[in-house]
Amino acid sequence: MFVVQVGVNMLPLFGLWFRRTCCSAGVNSGFSPALVYPMMYSSMCNVGCLIQVSFSVKKKLSRRLSIMGSSSDVVSSTIAKKWREHPPSSYSLKVDNFIQLEKFASTSDDKYQSRLFSSGGYNWKLLVYPKGNEKDNGKGFISMYVAIGSKSLTSAPQREVFAELIFFVYNKKEKKYLTIQDVEVNRFNALKTVWGLQQVLSSDSFNNPESGYVFEGDQCEFGVDVIVPSPRSNWEILSFNEKLRNPKFSWSVKKFSQLKEDKYISNTFSVGARKWVLWLYPKGGSGEDGKWLSLYLQSADSDKPKADEKILAQANLRVLDPLGSNHIEVKLNNWHVEQNLGWGRTRFLSLAELRKVYLDKEDALKVEIEFEVVSSTKYYPII
Repeated sequence: MFVVQVGVNMLPLFGLWFRRTCCSAGVNSGFSPALVYPMMYSSMCNVGCLIQVSFSVKKKLSRRLSIMGSSSDVVSSTIAKKWREHPPSSYSLKVDNFIQLEKFASTSDDKYQSRLFSSGGYNWKLLVYPKGNEKDNGKGFISMYVAIGSKSLTSAPQREVFAELIFFVYNKKEKKYLTIQDVEVNRFNALKTVWGLQQVLSSDSFNNPESGYVFEGDQCEFGVDVIVPSPRSNWEILSFNEKLRNPKFSWSVKKFSQLKEDKYISNTFSVGARKWVLWLYPKGGSGEDGKWLSLYLQSADSDKPKADEKILAQANLRVLDPLGSNHIEVKLNNWHVEQNLGWGRTRFLSLAELRKVYLDKEDALKVEIEFEVVSSTKYYPII
């Protein structure tokens, strides 16, 4: 049995920590430590409690933490350790006699090099330091690295290769692999051909017979997954042109009162490297009973968006007041896509008000659009 002294104010935090620790160690989460007698501390009268925990619980906690390695095993905040049942897919090194491997390594620059293996289209070697790489602050640990083959670099684009490395150490008792990974992607090039971890697992944890890393005499297993991301082959560059050349287009619809067609289309005009037209319905769109003017901005037929392409248009669409500044304006801020080529307003202006205010002396209706932003996107590969 071991005893932990906890101040009363810390009991809630301790209880939370204790329950989480017990659960992670496989201890029944319903276990409730016995609270024994309070103690008085000096004149401050701070009340404390002694918590008794059974030795079996302590043993389970200690074992679970020890086989994962102590907190000092973590080299930096980018190192992640976890258990995994699936073996390494890139390469595995099974050793029948770890003591002999240590002896061999002492005569071979303290490391063992595997043969070349292929992963992600490149050749690699697994390097294991049974006693740690002292030159890289790995003394007292198992150190593991991956080296890229020299010919692989000469064939690589820009003569560099990016790879994620996951190192494996098999645990017989857990029947799982302890995986250790630096979550940062490693950049192999002529100046840096070897990457790895100098403190994979402490030698004390590894060599402890109760830990399960060395089993059936003196056997053990190491491994690595080398994950090479595919080269970037699909991307797009989106830009917004706010400095547009000739951002305005004006359209004078003459003899408006005599128009008979349901729809009229303006001339094609260009803004922001795109071609546009205006659609005008003098009696409104369908269902408007001839009481409204409908007006839309459309992509021109000769410049429709391609499949999956989209163009943002921010613009002010206006019907101009011929006698003053009481213009009718609708702000557009929409993406033009293959399925929806145009945007505007079905009830842009009532025909009653239009005839009263917005026709000039020659029975012409003046429409204007002023663009603020037009987007452009470059796709690779080109669509």
